[in-house]
Amino acid sequence: MKKLFLMPVIALASSAIVQSCKKDDMTMSQPQMGMFTVENVTEVKDFVQSGTFKGAGNPPVIFPGESVSIKFNAGRGQHLAFATMYGASKDWFFAPENPGLKLYDDQGMAMTGDVSAQIKLWDNGSKDNISGAAESNNISLVPGINAASLMKLDLAYDVEKSEFTLTIQNTSGGSSNETPFSPGVWAVSNTLGGNLLNKMPFFEAGKMSNPEITQIAETGNNEPAAMKAMTNTGIITGLSPVVVVVYSGNENPIFKVGEKDRANGLKEVAQTGNATKLKASLSALNNVKEVYVLGNAPIAPGAKEMANIKGEPGDKVAYVTMFGYSNDWFYANSPELMLSTKGNLTSKTVLFDDGTAMNQYPGAGNAQGLFGGTQIVEDQIIKMVGNEFPIPMVDQVLKVTLQ
Repeated sequence: MKKLFLMPVIALASSAIVQSCKKDDMTMSQPQMGMFTVENVTEVKDFVQSGTFKGAGNPPVIFPGESVSIKFNAGRGQHLAFATMYGASKDWFFAPENPGLKLYDDQGMAMTGDVSAQIKLWDNGSKDNISGAAESNNISLVPGINAASLMKLDLAYDVEKSEFTLTIQNTSGGSSNETPFSPGVWAVSNTLGGNLLNKMPFFEAGKMSNPEITQIAETGNNEPAAMKAMTNTGIITGLSPVVVVVYSGNENPIFKVGEKDRANGLKEVAQTGNATKLKASLSALNNVKEVYVLGNAPIAPGAKEMANIKGEPGDKVAYVTMFGYSNDWFYANSPELMLSTKGNLTSKTVLFDDGTAMNQYPGAGNAQGLFGGTQIVEDQIIKMVGNEFPIPMVDQVLKVTLQ
């Protein structure tokens, strides 16, 4: 009897243990899943840089024999637009033809020295040239006057900074068209998809003028044009396809702040946006569960990429995407993130410098992949990007979510 009593009890206990183990196994194997999304929220601005220039005296005009210099950054295909009044007129102004001063030759080499042949003299069409009475004509070239004989333009170039210095000299002294130049305005147009965002920055020949250029052409007042340009100036960027990795352990498998690039493919992401090598390197690591690449082309402002990602309880997630208009910058999470973390991760995203290429002005550096340039190599540790340039806040560039 005792033996008969114990057998069912043992059987029941064994069954309970098996069921418990199976239940635990099912719990442990329940996957962690979520939709990972990266959106480019950059506000597109026409100009990457803009500013003003003026003479050193009072009034701040540029008299015959005087000159003024401006510094700006630009890559291949970008142009410098500027405008200044022909002071001894009713409504004339100097400016290069649109889209602006050509800065690189057809072989992609920076143009230096005398580029005065590019300057033109324009009639704003808003005042009669003799009486000064108001009129409503289209902007046109002033006939019979060689602008290059009145204004000399000289370009110098710093290859490491991709920085130009333009010197504007008033050479009208002693001529029949002697004139001062008014304070002026200048801008370098942003590019998107290989095209200038504004090919007619300040005016359009053959069309009626606008209030800002009219103020320069009639009175030499550059403030309205400068204000309009400034509000439409800012650094923009595309984002590279996003590498997302699910892993276990206590160390981000992609990089570590304060150490040098691991030659695992992060450099290729940070410099060119190419994720192929990094994906292969990560996939070969024992603690890496999954590697995803979101998108197969640059993520332009207003666009987004997403993917369903999965892992197990306790797994972590890391991500990187190139700040496309840079030499070697990338966005990544900091600190480490649990895969179970859900919601908006943008505040956990930081802009890093990979330390493998010399920095230039974002979106205006000729060595940047954006312009097909050759990077100037450096060998530094990975660190957060500082305040050398007026970089937008992270949440003004991208939005990262895991739902």
